[in-house]
Amino acid sequence: MARSTCSARLLIRTALLLSICFLLNPADAGRRGFRKNKHDGGEERRAQEDDEKGGRRVGRKERKRLEREKAVKFAQMKADGQDQISMTKEAAELRSYELRKKKKKGLFRRKEASLAQVLFPGASPEEYSEREPVPAFVEQVESKRTHLPFDFYDLPSCPEPAEKIQKRFRQRKNLGSRLMGYKLRMSPYNFPTKVDKGCTPLCVVEIGGKKLRWLRKLVDRQYRVHLTLDQLPLLMRSRELNYAVRGYPVGFKAPPTFTGLQEDEFYLYNHIKFTITYREEPNEFEGVRIIGFDAHPVSIDYRKEGEIKSLTQDTNLEAAGKADGFSGCQADSSPINDPESYLKLRSGSSGEPLNIGFSYEVHWQETDITWSDRWDVYLVGSPDDEIHYFAIVNSLMIVVFLTGAVATIMIRTLKKDIAGYNEMQTIEEAQEETGWKLVHGDVFRPPQSYPMLLCVLVGSGAQIGSAFFATLFASMLRMLNPIKKGQALTAVVVLYVFCGVIGGYVSARLYKFCDAKAWKRNTIATALAFPAVIVSMFMVLNIFLRIVGAATAVSFLTVFFIFLLWGCVATPLVFVGSYFGYRADKIEVPTKTNQIARFIPEVPYYAAPPISNMIAGMLPFGSVCIELFFIMSALWLHQLYYIMGFLLAVVAILGATCAQVSCVMCYLQLCVEDHRWWWKSFFNCASAGVYLFLYSIWFLASKLELVGILPVMVYLTYMSMISLAFSLFCGTVGYLSCFWFTRRIYGAVKVD
Repeated sequence: MARSTCSARLLIRTALLLSICFLLNPADAGRRGFRKNKHDGGEERRAQEDDEKGGRRVGRKERKRLEREKAVKFAQMKADGQDQISMTKEAAELRSYELRKKKKKGLFRRKEASLAQVLFPGASPEEYSEREPVPAFVEQVESKRTHLPFDFYDLPSCPEPAEKIQKRFRQRKNLGSRLMGYKLRMSPYNFPTKVDKGCTPLCVVEIGGKKLRWLRKLVDRQYRVHLTLDQLPLLMRSRELNYAVRGYPVGFKAPPTFTGLQEDEFYLYNHIKFTITYREEPNEFEGVRIIGFDAHPVSIDYRKEGEIKSLTQDTNLEAAGKADGFSGCQADSSPINDPESYLKLRSGSSGEPLNIGFSYEVHWQETDITWSDRWDVYLVGSPDDEIHYFAIVNSLMIVVFLTGAVATIMIRTLKKDIAGYNEMQTIEEAQEETGWKLVHGDVFRPPQSYPMLLCVLVGSGAQIGSAFFATLFASMLRMLNPIKKGQALTAVVVLYVFCGVIGGYVSARLYKFCDAKAWKRNTIATALAFPAVIVSMFMVLNIFLRIVGAATAVSFLTVFFIFLLWGCVATPLVFVGSYFGYRADKIEVPTKTNQIARFIPEVPYYAAPPISNMIAGMLPFGSVCIELFFIMSALWLHQLYYIMGFLLAVVAILGATCAQVSCVMCYLQLCVEDHRWWWKSFFNCASAGVYLFLYSIWFLASKLELVGILPVMVYLTYMSMISLAFSLFCGTVGYLSCFWFTRRIYGAVKVD
């Protein structure tokens, strides 16, 4: 019996050790699963490391020595002028070294991985056979200075491919992509695998009048064209300047010092040189894998090279085989940027329209860079992950400080009261600790002003918080694919709808505690209040977007589907949650409420709203302000944000900060015999949303260069929506924490 007991203990200990090892090193488990996939580049790295060390396990000292040698090696490469953005082997090694801290997975023991594993876990490459067409998609023509994107085919451009070709490569759009205006449409360019093309005439477009003035405005506001090939965004690289930027500009503006004119001159890029980098390894896989997709735009006026008016307007010349007569663009030629032949965006002397000839060329280049490293160049120059660690440490310090304050309050009020409430106390102790006890008969008196509104706000905040946490968990579990545009927004909308059960339940339980009777009205208000505000703001903004023809203008069908989802799914779920909330027992409190409310003495100015609200809102906002900068940069400066684990940690710290700030402020309020804590506990933390909106105004003034009234209106509208949701979430956490805190402290003391 003793031997079997010992064996059982040994098995339990072994299982616990294995579990701990798995939890401490989740990257190994993911790597073991991914190792079976030959598409990952991790095997190649590990094989190289084993070859270098003869298959031996590298020790800590040796690893440190290798790291120092690498640091010296790459520092010398940078000193010698080696760039980080080209597709050479040396540049790829330097990129990989600079991004080494980003290429790690795991929570505690972070193991090396590729960016393909970190950004798009489980994604596998596509292989293309020779001469197989590779579909390229145009996304949006957008600018950081306006945030009013337009559709590519709204510009003067060549026609779309034939419907038969589009059906073959058509991609399904989700709800989020429709709301964001992402319309993946096939580009007019043709990319057969490993087929180089010289200058290829594409089409001739005639523009003038209003269309020409609009095109000049797009050039002036620095609009860029974005394409994707094999899910890779198009890049413009400059090896000399060591930079890479997504998309290519519509055109450029030359100042009078360059042209010698009295005003700025605008030029259009009408010839694109595409460079597609690929890898071919017959021993590992069949076919070709796309590694890079670059473009170099050229402005050339073909009218100076020959006659193009005789060609058919708005026709794909390559598809129709009508390239004759486009004398300035031959298969053996390659146009260059020459100031003498720039294409001016200006109509003729007598007002005749401008004929623009569009063309392109394609060059395929082989490289040794692996498919798993093709995303490295897109993150060159982005902030290091250590900054996010510092942001979390900053937030944790605030939480530790507040935890100490709350612990002091709990020990000072509860421990002494429980141990010595019935004992004789000195006059000094009684004067010190009886303030909050005097309001025990009024502290649980339901709010006298707008109890339904308070319950609706708390229920809406609970629904928002539940949906956001569920979305973050889904992202961490790799259920959301960052490659698919709009999938995260779709998840937020759908999960918010399904979390209506939580919102209805929380609102109903609180409304029942307030002894209110209009439960139907409360349920309808919970289902409609926050969505109605958001939809109203969105619809008003959508009208202006529709007027200017922006790509983000939502169609009537999408709006109808949103209303259908709101009315037929969200609202019934809120009623379901409300039904269970009203059926549950009324929330019990430890003290009885007096019939007559206690007189509230005058409170100090710093303890009364709105000053107390502004003071309390600083700490919740301060706990997220560093991470907020990266989120805002991803939203409005088109940067990549992929670290959902950091975001989940920051949101958890935000919730803890709101809870503790609310408890401290509630205790201070009760100590001055002010028992009206219901609304104050909500606004104390909800005021963090005001700071968020003020921060967005600072971000607008210092980081963005928006031009025009409508772009500023778009920015402020969306940031108002985000700030409102942020306020409701923080206010809900503060209110529920105060409710728990008061029940806890008044339930721990004896009240006569």
